[in-house]
Amino acid sequence: MLTYIDRLRGLREDYDLTQAQIAEILGTSQTMYARYERGANELPIRHFITLCKFYNVSADFLLGTTPNPARKQKRIIHP
Repeated sequence: MLTYIDRLRGLREDYDLTQAQIAEILGTSQTMYARYERGANELPIRHFITLCKFYNVSADFLLGTTPNPARKQKRIIHP
């Protein structure tokens, strides 16, 4: 099963972007972004949200709760 780190790296590579380019979008250094991709540092939620918007994918997809970034999850409404 892919982790959110694997999915972020995969998206970055699919878009032919460098770690430095993503770091610039996040307003951080390439070194710090590399640490996020290695799992050495936790990715801050503000960066997670920024990357979801940038890649136009849901948080569910990045977190691995849905396999398809385009598929919407049905909401469960409890009475």
